[in-house]
Amino acid sequence: MEKTLFLEIMGDTPVLRVFDFLILNEEFDQSMTDIAEGSGVGYSTLKLFWPTLEEQGIVTHLRTVGKAKMYKLNETNPIVKKVKELYWTVTKHAVNEQVQEKMLVH
Repeated sequence: MEKTLFLEIMGDTPVLRVFDFLILNEEFDQSMTDIAEGSGVGYSTLKLFWPTLEEQGIVTHLRTVGKAKMYKLNETNPIVKKVKELYWTVTKHAVNEQVQEKMLVH
């Protein structure tokens, strides 16, 4: 699994991996299994901090499909708004630096 620029700069922790996955896949709701697999976080590790994400309103349960509960980031939560802002600021900054480095080389 290749790290995004965000994870390279901010650190590769389970919580940040989950944010990274959910931000990049924000158009779809996801089961916890999908989130664990997509983020590269073990399911048992995800279960350790998932209740906190729910209690803080960072993720929201949208619907249930069979036995699977489907979740998304809660776009109205101020923490989510700031993390997304940080995510895209870090990513844009890193991309701009890479472009400038390539321009200096050529």
